[in-house]
Amino acid sequence: QVQLVESGGGLVQAGGSLRLSCAASGGTFRRYVMGWFRQAPGKELAFVAAIDAPGESTYYADSLKGRFTVSRDNAKSTVYLDMKSLNTEDTAVYYCATSLRYTGVVRHYESWGQGTQVTVSS
Repeated sequence: QVQLVESGGGLVQAGGSLRLSCAASGGTFRRYVMGWFRQAPGKELAFVAAIDAPGESTYYADSLKGRFTVSRDNAKSTVYLDMKSLNTEDTAVYYCATSLRYTGVVRHYESWGQGTQVTVSS
């Protein structure tokens, strides 16, 4: 079982940027597709981005393309989410998760981190 720990969340003003990190341990990180999801207050968990195991292919929720970038460093067992031009609708708890499938479907992801809060102020 892979353990995941997210970090990098915080309070940022609208228009600002943040980089989230997700460090993995206890498993073979390079085997897994890594996904980012978010849950805004009162809303369901939503797909943000995914990156394949070697880090060669990425895809994003349509509404986030161009503002968010997912990347990974397999040597460091870490996946990143770079977010720019943040707005108040990006306020959410952000989670990383592992999957053996290159997918944006929540139920296909197995191990989850505890989440990191991102709050965007207007």
